[in-house]
Amino acid sequence: MDKEWSEKNKKMQTLIAKEATFSEGINLLLELRGNLFEQISSIIKTFPPVAFYQLPFGHGDKNHNSTLAWSLWHLFRIEDIVAHTLILNNRQILFESNWLEKINSPIITTGNELDGEAMVEFSKKLNVKALYDYCKAVMDSTNELLKSLRFSDLKRKFSVEDKERLIAGKCVSDSDSASWLIDFWCGKNVKGLIQMPFSRHWIMHVEAMRRIKNKVKRLAFHRAKSASCRKGISYKSSLKYALITRKTEE
Repeated sequence: MDKEWSEKNKKMQTLIAKEATFSEGINLLLELRGNLFEQISSIIKTFPPVAFYQLPFGHGDKNHNSTLAWSLWHLFRIEDIVAHTLILNNRQILFESNWLEKINSPIITTGNELDGEAMVEFSKKLNVKALYDYCKAVMDSTNELLKSLRFSDLKRKFSVEDKERLIAGKCVSDSDSASWLIDFWCGKNVKGLIQMPFSRHWIMHVEAMRRIKNKVKRLAFHRAKSASCRKGISYKSSLKYALITRKTEE
């Protein structure tokens, strides 16, 4: 885990645990989330859409065994669901302003049920720009929730009714790879949810995204160099060619 992010996260957890330093801790959390979102913005601005459905580490159960598009969808769907359906008991951001249609997602779940080729095919369908805008909207909404919290809210626990509401919303797949999420969330209080998913979950997936984009870049440059030599085309054109033609089963 990135040392700076990890240290900020640990300090934030210590600060919010005491009423006297609670507000300082929330401010540090917002700062951390801002730092992490800058990483996401950089990836969005730097890489073409084709890069977002690459699976450079192949099939597996690690966070980096995923695509950039899936990582974004998963991270912010979980945040949207937890913030709005579980904590606030109101309408999720996804179902406002035609986000689902804009993103062109065929699912409303967290995506935990997807892996391998299914994940790649899902990622290909997504409008990356719209997905990024949705992520930003979710982050902004959650930030307002965090700012509104009082120290006394941290001990709030969740009921059977809260769990049933999550199940009824069908935003978590009933597959074994996803269904555990509801018990996991409902087993925590608000303080626990600040850690997962509002802070540490971000760190885990943004770090994974950095690994993914770095490997995509290395593979693309390797193929670009080969393509440039073979085809006699410019390096810039060959880099685009390499990204478009690279296989996902590496």
